[in-house]
Amino acid sequence: MKQQEIERKFLVKNDGWRGRAEGMLFRQGYIARTQDRTVRVRIAGEKGTLTIKYRGEGIARSEFEYSIPLEEAQALLDGLDPGEIIEKKRFTFEENGDVWEVDEFMGANEGLIVAEIELESEEQNFARPDWLGAEVSKISRYLNVELSKLPYRAWGSSLKAEN
Repeated sequence: MKQQEIERKFLVKNDGWRGRAEGMLFRQGYIARTQDRTVRVRIAGEKGTLTIKYRGEGIARSEFEYSIPLEEAQALLDGLDPGEIIEKKRFTFEENGDVWEVDEFMGANEGLIVAEIELESEEQNFARPDWLGAEVSKISRYLNVELSKLPYRAWGSSLKAEN
């Protein structure tokens, strides 16, 4: 199914979001990537998906997502280098009428917590919760595909301090 994905991504500056939802474990990796597209396999809870994303203008991207059997998703992840697999807990909840996804990363990306909101347009207004930090929507190192190549824990203090 094709859809246009428009999302904004932010760092999380405090624990004000905690306790609003139960987290779901996500394991994902990239079986193909080029400069303008990626193919991701993901296991979220007990569900497997295959996603193809094409980079667009600004923060908009074309996305095609398909359900696949859990066993096939696991086999695809097993074919990747363990260091390239992203592990995170995702917390999805509503605040001020908007749906937020907060990802708390584990493993090589431990210490990184980001929040995302999907929008109908890049100009859409939304209420900014008080736990929201700096926007990182246009900083490529915060994309999961980039975190699978250069994990957060390997950044060094200078990159982490920029935010």
